[in-house]
Amino acid sequence: MGAFFGSFLLLLATGVPIAFALGVGGMFYLFLSGNGAVILALPQRMMAGVDQFILLTIPLFLLAGMLMNVGGITDRIVTFARAMVGHRRGGMSSVTVLSSGFFAGISGSATAEASALGSILIPAMQKQGIPPAYAAALVGVSSIMGPIIPPSITMIIYGVLSGTSIGQLFLAGVGPGLLLAGGLLAYAGYRARRDGFPVTPKMGWGDRRAATIRTLPALILPLIIVVGIKAGIFTPTEAAAVAVIYALIVGFAYRDLTLGRVWEAMIATTIVSSSILFITAMANIVAFVFTLEQVPTTIAQAVLTVSDNPIVVLIMLNLVLLVLGMFLEPISILILTMPILMQFLKIIGMDPVQFGTMVVLNVVIGMATPPVGILLFIVCAASGQSLTAVSREALPLLAVCLLVLVLVAALPAVTLWLPHAMLVGN
Repeated sequence: MGAFFGSFLLLLATGVPIAFALGVGGMFYLFLSGNGAVILALPQRMMAGVDQFILLTIPLFLLAGMLMNVGGITDRIVTFARAMVGHRRGGMSSVTVLSSGFFAGISGSATAEASALGSILIPAMQKQGIPPAYAAALVGVSSIMGPIIPPSITMIIYGVLSGTSIGQLFLAGVGPGLLLAGGLLAYAGYRARRDGFPVTPKMGWGDRRAATIRTLPALILPLIIVVGIKAGIFTPTEAAAVAVIYALIVGFAYRDLTLGRVWEAMIATTIVSSSILFITAMANIVAFVFTLEQVPTTIAQAVLTVSDNPIVVLIMLNLVLLVLGMFLEPISILILTMPILMQFLKIIGMDPVQFGTMVVLNVVIGMATPPVGILLFIVCAASGQSLTAVSREALPLLAVCLLVLVLVAALPAVTLWLPHAMLVGN
């Protein structure tokens, strides 16, 4: 497998997009290993990887989020969060965490969240006297909630690859999402008191009520999705279609959507969906190579030679996923490592839903981890701050996220209480 990993890393280092690096690396290995004839069957493998009905949820949920974003929902969410917690000391830092939690229920993507909220909230925090590097770090790390709180694109991919109920995965993300929001809010409050951030006037009840009314349709979208799946009203794919219809109704009812903005949202959705599905197709080449060479079994046996203690194996797995999350996009990691992850799941003996939530949380924390986490680059570009300064401010925030990760891995109730209470099926 050295030929595959060597060519894959070389292609990444030369700036080749990850999708092509995965596919070309896999084909290069097959050629060198004497399986060149198998390359002719790879197009069929690629199509089989994306020819799954459940994958329709990805463009549909993305479109719903894009429609709400271009329809002014982002601004309304920030206004609502300001009305709720903006009067606290350093209130805009608390607004940032709260806005990230609300926006997570719409976007399902950490990068989309960091891009959308960073351009709004980082300047707003700077105006309140909050250091710009800390403001950028707070937006970047808070965006981790995007793939955790339902609906989550990363959870959908994990569910498709592992055969785990997507409805249960959505519900399992609620507990960790709330813990992330609570922990980051607590740190933001501590930091505001320690550094003496200014206090802003409290909104009047009339303004707060108006902000709530205007934002309420966006806030109940995740509830509609989860309750609809739980009640058996619709499947996850149908829930995604309902989300699109709902976003259109809300946007046109508030007169924030126009045909031009709908077209803009559709173009953006097409571009993002195409990239995700193309990565999925190309990564299936690697999955085929791994299966052909029995790589998952080999790696599992190598780990067991170090230790067969489930706790030690669990710690090793978490460390590897955190490192991978720093360098690769979460969906690529899941597709690349899923056969191996299934072997580790057997060794650890963890509930598949808890295991999936832990895996997703690992890879998205890696996206905000210095020195190469993609979320840090996004907020650095939005704030104009150096990567070094933002990374330094991000470390205490990441400690909060790692604490939540430990709770998710160690305490099944953190992820499983809601799925078990609601008994959601597929």
